[in-house]
Amino acid sequence: MAEIARRTEHRYGNRPTMKDVASRAGVGLKTVSRVVNGEPGVTPETERRVQEAIEALGFRRNDSARVLRKGRTASIGLVLEDLADPFYGPLNRAVEEVARAHGALLINGSSAEDPDREQELVLALCARRVDGLIVIPAGDDHRYLEPEIKAGVATVFVDRPAGRIDADVVLSDSFGGARQGVAHLIAHGHRRIGFVGDQPRIHTAVERLRGYRAAMEDAGMEVDDSWVSLGTTAPDRVRAAVEEMLSGPEPVTALFAGNNRVTVTAVRVLAGREHPVALVGFDDIELADLLGITVIAQDAAALGRTAAERLFRRLDGFEDEPARTELRTVLIPRGSGEVPGPGA
Repeated sequence: MAEIARRTEHRYGNRPTMKDVASRAGVGLKTVSRVVNGEPGVTPETERRVQEAIEALGFRRNDSARVLRKGRTASIGLVLEDLADPFYGPLNRAVEEVARAHGALLINGSSAEDPDREQELVLALCARRVDGLIVIPAGDDHRYLEPEIKAGVATVFVDRPAGRIDADVVLSDSFGGARQGVAHLIAHGHRRIGFVGDQPRIHTAVERLRGYRAAMEDAGMEVDDSWVSLGTTAPDRVRAAVEEMLSGPEPVTALFAGNNRVTVTAVRVLAGREHPVALVGFDDIELADLLGITVIAQDAAALGRTAAERLFRRLDGFEDEPARTELRTVLIPRGSGEVPGPGA
């Protein structure tokens, strides 16, 4: 038992140092430093002995000390809305791949759509001296980041723009995509079209509602207030909104769902109805191809990749004015959006 306790103490309490490696390999501390940091001036035989000692001891380089000396962590932070949301998986992976290609570590966290939590996470990452940040904003005031940006923390916003500061942003065309999706429903004979979206303080929700209204106006149709519902994407809230739009003497005959979570709930509500209701959703969802769900698809991976590439360009010294990059969306017809309306 004593031997096990000593081994455990050595493993967790006293990590091997460069001095330990030097002693085991029979070389000086500077020689070990050169090998660890890939510097020249060490013979192949000496390097072999040092590497064997490193492997035998389980030595790992202390990057914290390197941060203090060089002022760079070779890491970036990514603040998402919710890591569990399928939309953010490809985005996160794309950012990670770009970071890896630049020899950087990605650290991420979820804001849970809470502005205070977003600020807490961002400042915590800055305190850990990340070199750059990619932020999907939950709040609409990002002046708290101004001191960090001035101190050299490169920052790019994605999916939604920053609030009250100028910063790089990479977006999908939420307005154009929603306009196209609603126009698609109108082209199939629908005149009473409902819109169920996210919370009205969220940029993408506002832009998609604007696209919905623009398509209806383009077709010379007025929008009844009862056809529009914004709020949380909680299933109970969305279900109630959809069921209300489908009730009464003149129910809607088609729905435009403002994001993937709204679409999933809408599909469940519509599945139990006797008469088919047309549906187009913004964002693709898993199994949408098998279920025949028509969507306006945005490329989450391209959003992440474009934002990360922009960030590393900043880190490499690119100093032009903050840029707004907008990526196109694509209509994918699969059946649900092609259900003919009463006027078809």
